[in-house]
Order: sequence, then C-alpha cells, then structure tokens
Amino acid sequence: QVQLVESGGGLVQAGGSLRLSCAASGIIFSINAMGWYRQTPGKQRELVAHITSGGSTNYADSVKGRFTISRDNAKNTVYLQMNSLKPEDTAVYYCHANYSPYGRSWYVNWGQGTQVTVSS
Repeated sequence: QVQLVESGGGLVQAGGSLRLSCAASGIIFSINAMGWYRQTPGKQRELVAHITSGGSTNYADSVKGRFTISRDNAKNTVYLQMNSLKPEDTAVYYCHANYSPYGRSWYVNWGQGTQVTVSS
C-alpha cells in the first residue's frame, strides 16, 4: 500500500501563506490524480484542488485565485500553495492519491491530515 505523508500545516494570520506537501511512498507503478481535500468538525470532507498526471487542475470556487496545486511526478509529491488565507480556510487538510502499484488495478489512499489554522 502507498503511504501519503503530509507536511506544512500550522497556524498563520489572515492574509498569510502556507505551503502543504504530500509525498507518496511505497510500491508505485503510476499515480494518476492527486488532490487536496479539507474537513471541519461536523462537515463533510470537501475538495480543495485536484491535479491529474498530465497537469490539468481543478479548484473549489472558494479557493480559486488564492491556492495553487502542483506536483512533481519524479518525487511522487503534490503541493498546495495557499495564499491570502482566510479564517474560513481553517480545517484539517488531507492529501489524496489515485495510484496503481503494479500497473493493473487502481486504488485510492488518503494521508493522515494536517491542521491549518488561520487566525483573524
């Protein structure tokens, strides 16, 4: 199974920036889509940003123009640059990957989550 390890969360003031990283390790033949989701207590996990292996991206309307997702396929790592942060961005952010360990079946895995807190 592939492990996804996130880093980069923390506490920041409104208007500040953070950069999240998520590195995939384990038996990996190919990683298709990678993405970032977030969740606050009592709410469903929601998509923040998504990127395909070819670099096509998709963002939640609430983060468009402020967040940028990117990936380094050679390092099996996805990043989320978060600028102009708002208190409503406060959440646990989870990395997500759609991968194939041997080039046959595809699987989905999640990271353990990293807390992002934006103070007003």
